[in-house]
Amino acid sequence: MYLPGPPDQDIRARRCPGGPGSGGRAGRDQGKGFVPDWPHAKGPPFVIADGRPGAGRPDEAQVRNATRAVYTAFIANGFIFASWAARIPQVRDGLGVTPGVLGLILLSIAVGSTIATPLSGLVITRLGDSRTVAVMSLIAAAGMATVAAGYRYGIPPVAAGLFLFGFSSGTWDVAMNVQGAVVEQALGRAIMPRFHAGWSIGTMAGAGAGAAMVALDVPVGVHLLVVALAVAGAVPIAARRFLPHARAPLPTGTGHQDETAARRSPLTAWTEPRTLLIGLFVLCMAFAEGTSNDWLSLAVIGGYHTAAALGTLTFAVFLAAMTAGRWFGPAFIDRYGRVRVLRACTATALAGLLLIEAGGLLPTALAGAALMGLGTSLGFPVGISAAADDPRYAPGRVSTTASIGYLAFLAGPPAVGFLADHVGVLRGLSIAGVLLAVAFILCPVTAPISPSNPVSTPESTNS
Repeated sequence: MYLPGPPDQDIRARRCPGGPGSGGRAGRDQGKGFVPDWPHAKGPPFVIADGRPGAGRPDEAQVRNATRAVYTAFIANGFIFASWAARIPQVRDGLGVTPGVLGLILLSIAVGSTIATPLSGLVITRLGDSRTVAVMSLIAAAGMATVAAGYRYGIPPVAAGLFLFGFSSGTWDVAMNVQGAVVEQALGRAIMPRFHAGWSIGTMAGAGAGAAMVALDVPVGVHLLVVALAVAGAVPIAARRFLPHARAPLPTGTGHQDETAARRSPLTAWTEPRTLLIGLFVLCMAFAEGTSNDWLSLAVIGGYHTAAALGTLTFAVFLAAMTAGRWFGPAFIDRYGRVRVLRACTATALAGLLLIEAGGLLPTALAGAALMGLGTSLGFPVGISAAADDPRYAPGRVSTTASIGYLAFLAGPPAVGFLADHVGVLRGLSIAGVLLAVAFILCPVTAPISPSNPVSTPESTNS
C-alpha cells in the first residue's frame, strides 16, 4: 500500500517549481523562458513511498544519500568495464589467439548484455532496483573474477566470465538508471546526465588505473581480482541507500482495472508508441555518440592526413566536451525544458559533424569534435529520464528504451565501416548526420508526462 505524505512546503517549493501551490513563482524567479519541466507539473508530484502504511516523501538526507549511491553505481560500472578493457592485450597474449578469435570472445559481452537488457524490466519489477543493482554487481564481479582466474586455462572460462559480466552489467545498467530517475524526481531537477558523466569518470579512472597496472607489471589476474572485490564490496553497500521504488498513488475512486494496469507486465512497454519513439530517439543519438567513439580519430587521421596523435587528440576533445555537457547540461534543462535543450543539442551535434566533414584545417575538426561532444552528451540520459517519467512503469519503459538505444552500438560500427569502404571513413560519418536529423524531429516525444494528464504536458504546449 502506497500512501502520499504531505511534503514540507519549503522542500516542495525548491523541488517542484511551478507545481501546485507555488503559482509558478519559483519558475519565474529562475529567469525568462523557464519551462516547468517535470512530469508532475500539471498535477500532484509522484510520491516516493517505502510500502509501509503512512510512508511519505523521503527527507533531504535520504535523497542526498541516494544521490551519492547512484553516483557510486555509475562510477563502479564504468570502472570495472574500463579495467577489463585496459587488460585486453595481455589477456589476448595469454590466450595466444588471433584478432578474429579475440573478436568472437569479446562478443560474449555483447551477447550477454543484448539478452539481459530487454528482460531487465521483469527483473527490476520483481526484485526492485536496489536489490537488482546489488545482485547484478556481485554477478558482474564474479564474471570478472572468472576471467581473471581462468584466462590462463583457455577460451571457455574467459568467454563464460565475459558472458556473465555482459548479462549482469546490462541489467545493472538499466536498474541504476531507473533509480537515477527516482532520485531525479525526488530532487525535482535534472541530474541524470551527471550520473552518466559519473560513468565516464569511472571509465577514465579504470583506464588510468589499468595503464598503471600494466606499467608496474602487475599480473592480469591480480589486477582484475582486486577490481572485482572492490566492486563486490562497494556497490551492494551503496545500493542499500537507494530510495525505495517509486510508484504513483492510484487516484481515489479507481476501480479494479486501474489497479490491474498498475501491476501490468513490464513487457507491455514494447507496445507503447511514446516509449518506442523515445527508444528511436535514443538510438539516433547513441548512434552519433558511438560513431564518434569508434571512428572519429580514424576519420581525422585519414581524412585530414594528419598524425595519429592528432587524431587521438581530436577524440579526446570529443570526450571532454561530452563529459562537460553531461555535467553542466542539467542546469539548461531545468531552465528551458527537455525539448528545447535537446533540439539545441541535436542541431549543435549536426553542426559539429558538418565542420568535421568539411575536411579543411585541423582546428576546424577540433571545433567540430567539441560541438559533437556537447551535442550528443544529453541525448541518451535525457531519453532515459523521459522513459521513466511515470515511475509505475519505469522499469519496463527504461528497459525497452535502453534495448532499442543499444542497437546503435551493435549496428553502428559495421554500418559506418561498410560505407567507409566505398567513400572513406570521413565521409562515412555522414550516416550519423541523417540520424541526427531524425533525432531533431523526434525531440518532442521526450516532453514530460503527468499521471493526471498523460498527453498534454507543459512542454507540449510550449514547443
